[in-house]
Amino acid sequence: MKLLKDILYTAPILDAIGSTNVAVENIAFDSRKVVKESLFVAVPGTVVDGHDYIAQAISQGARSIVCEKLPEELHDGTTYIQVKDAHATLGILASNFYGNPSSKLKLVGITGTNGKTTVATLCHRLFMALGQKAGLLSTVNVMIGREIHPATHTTPDPVSLNSYLKKMVDAGCKYCFMEASSHGIEQRRIAGLKFVGAAFTNISHDHLDYHKTFDDYILAKKALFDALSPEAFVLVNQDDKHGRTMLLHSKAKKYGFALKTDTDFKARIIEHQLDGMLLQLDRQEVWTKLIGTFNALNIAAVYGIAVLLGEDKLQVITAISALQSVEGRFQHFQSEGGVTAIVDYAHTPDALKNVLETIGKIRTGAETVITVVGCGGNRDKTKRPEMANIATQLSDQVIFTSDNPRNEDPEVIIQEMEAGVEMQLKRKYLSISNRKEAIRTAARLANKNDIILIAGKGHEKYQDIKGEKLPFDDMAVVRESLTQNQN
Repeated sequence: MKLLKDILYTAPILDAIGSTNVAVENIAFDSRKVVKESLFVAVPGTVVDGHDYIAQAISQGARSIVCEKLPEELHDGTTYIQVKDAHATLGILASNFYGNPSSKLKLVGITGTNGKTTVATLCHRLFMALGQKAGLLSTVNVMIGREIHPATHTTPDPVSLNSYLKKMVDAGCKYCFMEASSHGIEQRRIAGLKFVGAAFTNISHDHLDYHKTFDDYILAKKALFDALSPEAFVLVNQDDKHGRTMLLHSKAKKYGFALKTDTDFKARIIEHQLDGMLLQLDRQEVWTKLIGTFNALNIAAVYGIAVLLGEDKLQVITAISALQSVEGRFQHFQSEGGVTAIVDYAHTPDALKNVLETIGKIRTGAETVITVVGCGGNRDKTKRPEMANIATQLSDQVIFTSDNPRNEDPEVIIQEMEAGVEMQLKRKYLSISNRKEAIRTAARLANKNDIILIAGKGHEKYQDIKGEKLPFDDMAVVRESLTQNQN
């Protein structure tokens, strides 16, 4: 049992009405999860406002309420704590409730438009391979050592987040690597956490449906580094022009990684093949099973994080050579008919460009590159024509299709993509809104040695259509389609 006065430690409070010497059995910001002796935090949201559910929370057993606006009617026996920012306060309270688990781990946050999942996941795998028990909080899943939990958000809500961190501490983890999304940072989900370090992978146009402007998006990412302590480290991609921006005003110790720029942790691609690449990393050669310039940068980031956390350089390089690619990140196989299929999460213009340029570097020139790509519904519309343009510029054949249309009409999304195709390239594309049929068509068009790229969904095992998540697996569909064509 926890007492409210202990959970409020370090939280900035405007007013307190009632006793803080009351028991708290759990913290809830969703009134449906309130039980007897809950602390209910009324968080304003974009769709619903938690303040509208204070009375319901009290009727379900909440004895203490944290809110930005006090209700007009105050219930006897209920403690009310008024705060300026309920989002940030929720993070602090959740951290205190679970015993501040982030302070008992070496927690490293990774942010950026692309590469977050790969860097965080590879760090987890690397440290486990080095004999260091570690946790992972990523888009794909949550790992407590080798125990897997499905992920629901890139950055979980503060209560779930601290609950996971507490489980990691209890399981004996010494490290945790977590993705910090711009939404998660903006919504103060990481408030109250203690980071020993943070890394920046890159930034390009994305999530402008939420952040409205690119500057707002940059500032959301930058907030992670601004909050670091002088004892922490910040590691940024020096090849990205916004890397220096992330360092501004940060009190942390500053380091960089790059392929082109001379910096602390520099990588260079020596040889590039479909089954991997040979890198020079810190003047040592290492063969990695990962592919692409973007993955060379990801590996440089992973190496830098490991060294900054005190691991032996030679042991790190040796362990890197055994790392496998992350699910849905340039995940590939070759069919019996000699067709190579690649599934990648690339759902931004920059990510799609990187993947197609990587394919361009490892192809011999005789193969046909067929790209299947779509754009998500109810998301940033500005990237739709741009992604279509990139796909048709860098592929031999393109099939525009559906990708999590959500509440939008897939045909309308595809039409907005088609608007970005240059006149002389219009002969290159087909439009098939049914994603399964689009992938099957790509498989039928492909001949021996050709390359099929299926972009956008990567690890996801569903299609988000009108509020339903219907089972769908890009890799399973393309395997089945190529097998059927072979028979």
